[in-house]
Amino acid sequence: MNTENVVKHLRVLWRTDRIIADIRLRHLLIGLGLRAFAALIAAFGLLMLELSAYFALVQIWSAIAAAAILGAVNFVIAAVLFVIAGRAPSGRDIELANEIHGASIEALQLEARALQAQVSGAVHHPFSTIVPVLMPLIAVIIRNLRANAKTKDKTSADASSAEARS
Repeated sequence: MNTENVVKHLRVLWRTDRIIADIRLRHLLIGLGLRAFAALIAAFGLLMLELSAYFALVQIWSAIAAAAILGAVNFVIAAVLFVIAGRAPSGRDIELANEIHGASIEALQLEARALQAQVSGAVHHPFSTIVPVLMPLIAVIIRNLRANAKTKDKTSADASSAEARS
């Protein structure tokens, strides 16, 4: 397991999640703005159309029938507008972000499996993980002991020669 790879994959995952969230938020805001604007235009337009249609229908039918017909038409128009505003984003950018997201998740899973294999190997065979670290450490300790033994021999030889001179 390489911690640099894990960090790299986590950064990619975080960035793609941000991109996906940004795309979805932009789509929601645009959809909401369009719905609000459509509602405002529809309110003014329908008010005028209803007023003119009401006056035209009152001459043919009764006032109650004219109001009921205009109400039904308003519901149909509102339903069509909500269906148009609620459709899913069909951009390639969201597909690309989802693919990168999936690839980074797979890479993180591979790194996690490698870590799990290392940990389980260390648990089942603890000496196989300790020996590569211990061998250089033992070599350093032996060198230090030999160097200390040589300096002790040299200092004891210097001390004995100094005693012999006196």
